Amino acid sequence: MAKSVTVKASFWSRVPLIRELLQSVGWQRGMLIAGLTIIAVFLLTAAFAQWLAPFGYSQLGDKDGAFGAQLPPGGEHVLGTTVGGYDVLSRVIWGTQTALLVIIVAVVLSVFAGVILGLVSGYFGGWLDRILVVVADAVYAFPSLLLAIVMSIVISGGRSGLVSGILAAAISITVVFIPQYFRVIRSETVRMKAEAFVESAKVIGASNARVMFRHVLRNSTRTLPLILTLNASEAILTLAGLGFLGFGIEPTAAAEWGYDLNKSISDVAAGIWWTSVFPGLAIVLVVLGVTLVGESLNDLADPRLRTRHRAVVNTALKTEVDELEENL
Repeated sequence: MAKSVTVKASFWSRVPLIRELLQSVGWQRGMLIAGLTIIAVFLLTAAFAQWLAPFGYSQLGDKDGAFGAQLPPGGEHVLGTTVGGYDVLSRVIWGTQTALLVIIVAVVLSVFAGVILGLVSGYFGGWLDRILVVVADAVYAFPSLLLAIVMSIVISGGRSGLVSGILAAAISITVVFIPQYFRVIRSETVRMKAEAFVESAKVIGASNARVMFRHVLRNSTRTLPLILTLNASEAILTLAGLGFLGFGIEPTAAAEWGYDLNKSISDVAAGIWWTSVFPGLAIVLVVLGVTLVGESLNDLADPRLRTRHRAVVNTALKTEVDELEENL
């Protein structure tokens, strides 16, 4: 019986996020649970937006006629309507899909490009390494939002439809993120290629590609989950910034929180608060959830904090195993 309990405990301890949740204690566990809860609500809302939203993201009326502009919350429009006549609740819900798509595309593209460039640069070195380092430092030193605006204008002319708008926003954000992954992977690759097991692989005749991807890369990506979570929150803020400045997605193509905030500027002075509060609150909550998860993972990855909490964690795990044994 004790053997089966040990197998179950070891299985759950290897599952990503659950492993970190079991290792966390105190404020770390609270932050991680809160962040995961917010992210789960965000993902579920994006997945079921077409059933949760009472109206379409560009719908201006129903069978009873036009909605009307700047209607206060209540009745048919729970969160009111915007100056353009859109339902605020529907725009907020549909905006989760746009934000999620941009995050996925931007993070995937930036990870792929940054990891490959960092791996090649750190492994081979030489003139290629010097050129890539200079370019990455130059891009990294450039203001990120300004760089995203420039790339958005170059790619789509500043305003575009759903697919082209998402690609433009994602690619512009990708350009900002690539230097971060490049620098992390390059530094890890430079350190790992001097290890004994890498030298041994070269001695037995392993090709450069096998050494790079089988040995070096597998041991150089431990910090990527931390950067992924932090960059996801930055992607949301960058997307909202582009939309707020007028370089986002057309309102008839998709719902985007930054665009809605831009159109609500004049409403604030007139005391019409609902057109800006709810899109802004959506941005704050999603960024908060992702940041909480990222900060918790960062704390758990710190060896000093792991050492400090090791005794507490071991006690907590032992208690959980004992409870499982008693239940069984």
